[in-house]
Amino acid sequence: MATAVYTVDGMSCGHCVNSVTEEVTGVKGITDVRVDLESGKVTVTGEGDIDDASVRAAIDEAGYEVRA
Repeated sequence: MATAVYTVDGMSCGHCVNSVTEEVTGVKGITDVRVDLESGKVTVTGEGDIDDASVRAAIDEAGYEVRA
């Protein structure tokens, strides 16, 4: 299992958390997504290597931006 942590800007409510969780959960190989609204941290767990570009694209698709 692999884990990656992203800091996401723009989330401000439960709907934001749900949107990010739903989009990132759809990325192939992702087994768990934990979003901490207060810190903006999104912790992603996957079966193998995590496809960073796909996770970032999913967060973007949800309408939010990963802090560089």
